Amino acid sequence: MSKHPAPRGGLALRFWGVRGSTPVSGPDYLEFGGSTPCLEVTCGDRMVLIDAGTGLFNCGQHHRDALPKQVDLLFSHLHLDHVGGLPFFKPAVFDPERTITTYCGNLDGASAEATIDRLFAPPIFPVTLDVIPCTLRHRGFRAGESVTLDDGLRVDTLPLHHPQGSVGYRFEHGGRRLCVISDLEHTDPWPDPKLAEFVAGADLMVYDGMFTDCEYPRCKGWGHSTWQKGVELAKAAGVKALAIIHLHPAHSDATLRAMEAEMQAEMPTAFIARERQQVEVGSEIRPRRAEGRARPLKLARIA
Repeated sequence: MSKHPAPRGGLALRFWGVRGSTPVSGPDYLEFGGSTPCLEVTCGDRMVLIDAGTGLFNCGQHHRDALPKQVDLLFSHLHLDHVGGLPFFKPAVFDPERTITTYCGNLDGASAEATIDRLFAPPIFPVTLDVIPCTLRHRGFRAGESVTLDDGLRVDTLPLHHPQGSVGYRFEHGGRRLCVISDLEHTDPWPDPKLAEFVAGADLMVYDGMFTDCEYPRCKGWGHSTWQKGVELAKAAGVKALAIIHLHPAHSDATLRAMEAEMQAEMPTAFIARERQQVEVGSEIRPRRAEGRARPLKLARIA
């Protein structure tokens, strides 16, 4: 866990929200956090956000005026736990000099504009988003295409097995590779060859581990996976480290710590992501523990 920015030129990841389905709070959620998905990827000085769950609020509060004037927001998909934080992304949404560009790849090429405008409007939401001072731009693509951002940064994508579809993302920068694979339901047989090829050799793979193997049979078809399948995929694809996100809202800190210990017995460089945790991809990771101790995880770098 680091409070400092990633070294200039590095590839870094910060978890602003790691919980799935619905935000949670209370004494059982202090270590891993209760905000829904929002990830911050930094390529050198370049920031890209993935998903606009409730964790997006704390992202805005942390950076405040240091947020870039051009904010790129990649959606994995448009279910409520991945978009609900968008109007609360302060101060960006209140700054008339800022532009937020969203990218959506699970709607067969359509952008997120119609969906977002339908969600954030009366009577569900008190106002429409055209009243906020910032500029909102929406772009669509088809999952599987590479997305090139305005400054030329390329992000590779892959369609994922999830109700209404989802998008996996791959970043490569400074000789390092980061893959974000959520929301996903594993298939049979497993690992899926196209997915294994997509994540092959990644320094870090972020993976949907909402359920355990024991819980999954009751939830088959819901569009989520298990940490066990994440470990299988990581080992098959030569992934160096694994971070589990989209945590079940009923999984307490104690439950998740026990799951993490079981997972690390199979893959020592695997961990369950904590809200606000920052990782320099390819370097040693120190996830924060409730008792204040940390166990380092050794990660190899891409040569």
